[in-house]
Amino acid sequence: MVIFVNNQLQTMERIFLKSQAKIDNVNLSFKRFLFDVDYSKHRIVAIKGARGTGKTTLLLQHAKRLTDDGVNALYVAMDDLFFQDKSLYELAEKFALNKGEYLFLDEVHKYPNWSRELKLIYDDIPGVNVVFTSSSILDIYNAESDLSRRVVSYILPELSLREYINMLSGMNLPSYSLSEIVENHKLIARELLKFIKPVYEFNNYLKHGQYPYFIEGVDVYYQKLLATINLILELDLQSIENLDYGNVVKLKMLLYSISTSVPYVPNISRLSEKIGLSRPFLIRALNLLEKSQLIKQVNKNSKEISYLSKPDKIYLKNTNILFAIGGDNTEKGTLRETFFANQTGNFHHITLPETGDFLVDNIYTFEVGGKNKQMKQIKDTKNGFIVKDDIEIGAMNIIPLWLFGFLY
Repeated sequence: MVIFVNNQLQTMERIFLKSQAKIDNVNLSFKRFLFDVDYSKHRIVAIKGARGTGKTTLLLQHAKRLTDDGVNALYVAMDDLFFQDKSLYELAEKFALNKGEYLFLDEVHKYPNWSRELKLIYDDIPGVNVVFTSSSILDIYNAESDLSRRVVSYILPELSLREYINMLSGMNLPSYSLSEIVENHKLIARELLKFIKPVYEFNNYLKHGQYPYFIEGVDVYYQKLLATINLILELDLQSIENLDYGNVVKLKMLLYSISTSVPYVPNISRLSEKIGLSRPFLIRALNLLEKSQLIKQVNKNSKEISYLSKPDKIYLKNTNILFAIGGDNTEKGTLRETFFANQTGNFHHITLPETGDFLVDNIYTFEVGGKNKQMKQIKDTKNGFIVKDDIEIGAMNIIPLWLFGFLY
C-alpha cells in the first residue's frame, strides 16, 4: 500500500485505504470470462455493460490479481465524495508520484469530465494505466474528447449458461467457439455430460440464471431484476441521454408493449400512436433500449441498416427479463429463440435469413425448435442446422440448444 508523508494528502490516503479494503474483500472463487483478458498491452481499457452483470466485481478482481503480484493498483468509485473538490486528473498525478501503475475507475459515466481527463491522463501521465467500467449506454467513441485511438473496449454481457453453472457449482467448465460447437457438438456434449445434467440446468437458467442475484435466493430474484431495469431506465438513461421523466415513462410503456408479444414484429406507425412518440423518437427509443441491454433488434440479412430504419424483429434481451415482466405465461418457442439470440448475439452478428430462424455471421443458418423439430425447412440450405430443445446430445446437423450457452 502507498504510504503518504505529506499531511496535505490525507484525503488521498483515505481513497487508498478504501481501495485496499475493497480489493482485500473481493472473492476470486468465481470469475467472469473477461477476467482472463490481458489488459497490459493497452493504456486505457473500457469494460461496458448493463447494471447487474458484475462489472464492479470484475474490476476489483483484476485489481486484486495485480496487487497480489506486487503491482501498485488503486480502485476508485467515480461517485466518491472525493471528487467534490478534487479532479480525476489530480488523483492520477498523485498516484503516479507514489509509483502508481494501474488505476481502476468504476462507473466513469458518473464523473462529468471523464473523457477529457482520461485523454489528458493518457497524454500526460504515461506511467499510469487505466481500466474503467461504464454503462452500456455510454458512447465512448463519440464522447466529448477523442478517445477512439486511445481506448480498447470490451463488453460484459449477462452470465452465460456456462458461467451460471460454474458459479453455482464451483466447477470450471470450458467455453467453446461457435465453429467448435458446429463442427464437434456431439463430442463436446458427450464430455460435458460427464459433469452436468444440461437440460435441468438450462431450464433453471432460463428463469433465474443470467444475473448473479440468484446467489441471494431465487425468491427475490425478479424483484431485484425489476429494480435493476427501473434504475437503468430512470437513472442511467436519464443521466446519460438527458431524457425528461415523461419520455422515461414512455420508454417503460414501450418495453412493456414489446414484452407482451415477443418476438415482436414492429408496426412503427401503430406503436408510435399507442405510446405517444413521434416516429424518429420511437426509432431512437428502440436503439436506446438496445444500448441499455433490455432488447435485441434483429434485421433481415438483405436489409440495408441505417440509424432511422425500423428493425424487422425485436426480442427482449434475455429470458430472465421475459419472466420478470411477463411471468410464467411465456411461450416455449419464444424462450428458445430469445435464448439463442442472446447467447449468439452477444459476440456474433445475427440476422433473419430467407429460410430458418437465424443467420449467424453470414455463414450458419439455424432453425430453433423442440425435440420433434423436422429438417424440411432448411434441408437444402448450405451450413444449415437444427437446434433442438429438450435433448442432451445431437447428431449430424442437429445440435442441442443448451450447448449455445457455452460460447463464453
